[in-house]
Amino acid sequence: MGATEKSNATSGAREYLTFRLDREEYGIDILKVQEIRGYESPTRIANAPHFIKGVVNLRGTIVPIVDMRLRFQCEQATYDAFTVVIVLNLHQRIVGIVVDSVSDVMEIAPENMRPAPDVESVIDSDAVVGLGSMGERMLILLDIEKLMSADDMGLNSDLL
Repeated sequence: MGATEKSNATSGAREYLTFRLDREEYGIDILKVQEIRGYESPTRIANAPHFIKGVVNLRGTIVPIVDMRLRFQCEQATYDAFTVVIVLNLHQRIVGIVVDSVSDVMEIAPENMRPAPDVESVIDSDAVVGLGSMGERMLILLDIEKLMSADDMGLNSDLL
């Protein structure tokens, strides 16, 4: 165990991959991230929810691709050189999410986490773990497994 791991184990800090959607910054548990890839157009699936862009073949595994901007009802953004797909490994189910950009990996200590406000949102409130605060920076921390297994996601939740 390295010095950083010992520090995390004793402080309860967790590491989050941070990404941007529109003007907001989100964080997901780094342990759920399999890889980060550049965006490539997926193969569209008929009658899928509008935020499921389609599927890609990732080294023999068919991966559904969810556009988080559409899922969170952000203003439509164009796909550019910064647009990436975060490939998630959720209980042996692989799902890709399209985000505007990936920022960095941040360690957030429990004392820097705040409960999520109780407001109506397009995001299931159970999927918001809380808010991470580091100086002027504010992250919306997501439980990506709960978000991806929600009934309205159109993904087979039995597999998540």
